[in-house]
Amino acid sequence: MHILAISGSLRPNSTNKLLIQAVADRLPETVTLTLFDGLDNLPHFSPERDTDPPLPPVEHLRQSIAQADAVLICTPEYAFGIPGVLKNALDWTVSTVLMNHKPVGVMSASPGYAGGERAMASLLPTLQALDTRIPEGGALVVSSVKSKLALDGTITDVPTDVALRTLVAGLVGLMNTSHESY
Repeated sequence: MHILAISGSLRPNSTNKLLIQAVADRLPETVTLTLFDGLDNLPHFSPERDTDPPLPPVEHLRQSIAQADAVLICTPEYAFGIPGVLKNALDWTVSTVLMNHKPVGVMSASPGYAGGERAMASLLPTLQALDTRIPEGGALVVSSVKSKLALDGTITDVPTDVALRTLVAGLVGLMNTSHESY
C-alpha cells in the first residue's frame, strides 16, 4: 500500500516535512510513503484551465493521487488558514473523483500556541467537499511544534508521538478496509 504525502510548506526543511517523515518512520513495512514534489509547479486554478488533457503539472498531481491508496496532508497555518499553494492543489482535484472516498490523514503544525487550529478548520471543509475519508484520530493539530521536534525531526514529546501513532494506525486501518472492499 502507498501513501502520497503533501506538505503545505514549500520550505525544504520545514517542520511539516519533518512531521511527514515522522509518520513515514512509524508506518508498517507493508506501507510506503512518497512526498509529492510538484506543489509549487501547479498553475493557478481556474475552471478554464481545467482541460483534457490536463496541463503537465496538473497531470502529475492527479496521477500521484490516483496511484496512492491514501493521502497525508501536513500544513502550516498562514494568515489563519492553509497556504494558497495547498488550496490551489486541492482545487485542481475538485473536477475529478480522485479524492472521493480516499483515506486522508491531516496534520497542521505551527510554532504558535494555537498550533494550526485555524488551518485545520479551513482544511477540513475542503476535504469534506472532496468527499474524503478521514479516520478516527486521523486529524492532528501540533501546537508549539518546534518544542516537540529535535533538529533531526525526532519527536521529543510523548503525547505528540502517541498522536502520530494513532494517526498512522487509523490511516493504515482505513487503507486496509478500502482494499478489502475491492
